[in-house]
Amino acid sequence: MTIKISQNFDSGAIEVVRADSAANIELKLRKDNAADIHQWFHFRLQGARGEAVTMKFLNAGDATYAKGFEDYNAAASYDGENWFRVPTSFDGQVMTIKHTPHNDSVYYAYFEPYSWERHLRLLGEVAENPIARVLDIGSTVDGRDMNLVVIGEPEAEKKIWFIARQHPGESMAEWFTEGLIDSLLDDANPISRKLLQRCCFYIVPNMNPDGSIRGNLRTNAAGANLNREWMTPSVERSPEVLCVKEKIHETGVDMFFDIHGDEALPYNFVAGNEMLENFTPEQMARQKNFINRYKNASPDFQDAVGYAPSKYKEDMLTLASKYIGHHFKVLSLTLEMPFKDNADLPVPTVGWNGARSAALGAAILQPILLSLDE
Repeated sequence: MTIKISQNFDSGAIEVVRADSAANIELKLRKDNAADIHQWFHFRLQGARGEAVTMKFLNAGDATYAKGFEDYNAAASYDGENWFRVPTSFDGQVMTIKHTPHNDSVYYAYFEPYSWERHLRLLGEVAENPIARVLDIGSTVDGRDMNLVVIGEPEAEKKIWFIARQHPGESMAEWFTEGLIDSLLDDANPISRKLLQRCCFYIVPNMNPDGSIRGNLRTNAAGANLNREWMTPSVERSPEVLCVKEKIHETGVDMFFDIHGDEALPYNFVAGNEMLENFTPEQMARQKNFINRYKNASPDFQDAVGYAPSKYKEDMLTLASKYIGHHFKVLSLTLEMPFKDNADLPVPTVGWNGARSAALGAAILQPILLSLDE
């Protein structure tokens, strides 16, 4: 077979410079469709079965987060369902993947993708459950549906909000919400049953459907970074944030979690709100207690490595968790997961992946339960 590289599918993204020989394939990372950001890749290679493939990403050193390629191994799959890691190196300019595929067709991606088809299937499964609903709350720039999962009784005492995948290339965030949703709907899970006696959960599994399908890392179809739109979202530029923000103000919120991925840091951690003006000692104690409870619930979660509070500047209230924490004075956190592996508990064959993200999503229910009365 002739070597062929394609990317015309859900979340596909790559530029081919040359692919006339399996041993010397040259590629470039493709930009987000309306922004000068390039990092995400997802493509299919055909025709190299049994051959030693060398693929060089010539512009990796100029990527938006080049440090994301240090000590990193790319994800690969033969069927689009089961993903594993393949040897990858980075010299500061060029990233190189070396792999000998044993099938005629193989996919490579920056991280295990979460497809739009799987997203719709998840919503369908949720809608069939008697304690859950799937609401349409708006449309994206490209006209796709913005759906909200509601689990529990809206009249419940506590309103717990989750949003995920504001940055579409951070697909681990939607895997996280799948694990969260599956646990909430498990009627044999005592933590979920206890929570649903007092709480209603509002979950947006994918804040950025357009960017996800277009193969963007960080922006929507209009080029907006949705996590910088929370002060003044607009119908033209960020309708995704606008409809979710309006719904949060309608329902109220007692805890808020914004789920993300970090390119460079090989750890799971949260960024809190201690840098906000008028952040009280009581709020700090609530935040620290939640973090400690999450550490106890999952050894995959830690707080030794993360973002310094000084990372956030004058635009901090344009970020979802800062906006919500400032406006509602509630526990409001940004959770980050790695594109690489969890350095504390590495699994080199798969790295950090969808299943591990889902397990971390399930584990967050315990610290939520223990924090309800604070």
